[in-house]
Amino acid sequence: MGLLGSDRHETLCASAGLPTADLGAKSSTLRCFNFAQPPPLFQSIAAETRSCTYQGCGRSPGSAANSNARLQGSSFEINEKFTVTLTVSPTASRRWLFGEPDFRRLWLVGLVVFSVRWLEMLAVAVFAYQRTGSPLIVALLTMLRMLPMALFGALIGAAAERVERRTALVIVVALMLVCSIALALLAWCDALEVWHLALASFISGLTWTADNPVRRTMIGEVVGPERMSAAMSIDVGANNASRMLGPTVGGILLATFGIGGAFVVSVAGYLVAAMVALRVSHRNTAMPSGAAGVLERMIEGLVLVRRDRRLSGTMVITVIYNTFGWPFTSMIPVIGQDNLGLGAAGIGLLASMDGVGAFCGAIVIALCAKPPHYTRLYIGGVVIYLVMLPVFALSPDPLLAGPVLLLTGLANSGFSIMQATLVYLAAPPEMRSRVFGVLSVCIGVGMIGFLHLGWLAGMIGATSAIVTIGAEGLVALLLTRRWWRAIGP
Repeated sequence: MGLLGSDRHETLCASAGLPTADLGAKSSTLRCFNFAQPPPLFQSIAAETRSCTYQGCGRSPGSAANSNARLQGSSFEINEKFTVTLTVSPTASRRWLFGEPDFRRLWLVGLVVFSVRWLEMLAVAVFAYQRTGSPLIVALLTMLRMLPMALFGALIGAAAERVERRTALVIVVALMLVCSIALALLAWCDALEVWHLALASFISGLTWTADNPVRRTMIGEVVGPERMSAAMSIDVGANNASRMLGPTVGGILLATFGIGGAFVVSVAGYLVAAMVALRVSHRNTAMPSGAAGVLERMIEGLVLVRRDRRLSGTMVITVIYNTFGWPFTSMIPVIGQDNLGLGAAGIGLLASMDGVGAFCGAIVIALCAKPPHYTRLYIGGVVIYLVMLPVFALSPDPLLAGPVLLLTGLANSGFSIMQATLVYLAAPPEMRSRVFGVLSVCIGVGMIGFLHLGWLAGMIGATSAIVTIGAEGLVALLLTRRWWRAIGP
């Protein structure tokens, strides 16, 4: 702890003998932060620079003496202006994030729901391709998960401000649970059809649309803006870990028990998520019914994004990634079966490699990323991702295709973590749900990419289709440079 006097500067850190155990700040690389300037990735602490007298502070001379004794001999003069600084370790904020019970619960809900979502997407894609033999059908089923984002993203984002978000989270998880129960029953009765999966994919897309304006907005409210980047790194890391776990488990279950076994595990996962969501204690104040209508607030969110060059640039990159980049994941089962000769379990393991890379990238970003890096990670991640698509499509062997997917995962982690972080930091607090709703729309626009990729795959084959959309994405980045340059340095 340091004391800055009006005519001298005294610094007390661990090296000067001040115990740091109570601050959780034991580290080989310590940093001092001024309360008046909240440190990055560290919990907000109220800053106060004050003049203090025995009478003004309500202290006795004895208590002041005791305070000086506790500071181990470093004294300061009463009536002197001083500012308190705190020495913390760079890892303290990450550790303290898990000290927030509601952050742990919201993070766990996300981890479970993401895991089940990736499990279902892999199982549905393999089942549909084995049943129909059509790459277009496989792409359409994934597209249906994104359609609600494009149709209702801005609306749901605006409506989220009119409800208590914890209640909305419980309802969302309950809806996913009911849907999975229905699919599991149909599968075990041997009555499951592709159209059932199509309807379920659309419903799943509705719940997915609510994640940013509901759960991730709650995370920001719980941890505060200063720790939002670290929180998003951890949350996206959970998503990426689920991309390792979900496809692997989905492939094994599909090969062993069929799609019915996959949906039974989905039901168990959603039950866990629902129980954890019910334990979240954070409550926000819902906007009163007399406030501006949902449609009016939705328009306000769109207008803000259009006027703020940082937000509009972020949305442009989001559209490019979701239109030309992410759709290729729907073709991994097709490439795995047709080009690489893999079965269901092998396809699941191959698909999980993207998640392994993304998980590793999230850890590195959580530990090392600082605000000047945010924009470079965001845009650079998309560039690398698009470059890797042709390399994956042309890979002749699983031993090459797997490492390529590791690289796409690393690139994806930079994009996905910084996407939510940049939007949260750029949007005014009172409009974050609305802006996240607009972000959901931009993500949902990616359904056009799934349609485009599915049509190309039917016309020229999956390999050539993936190469084509990768090249198209890079061209789109060049053509839109004047918009996304405004995001930051």
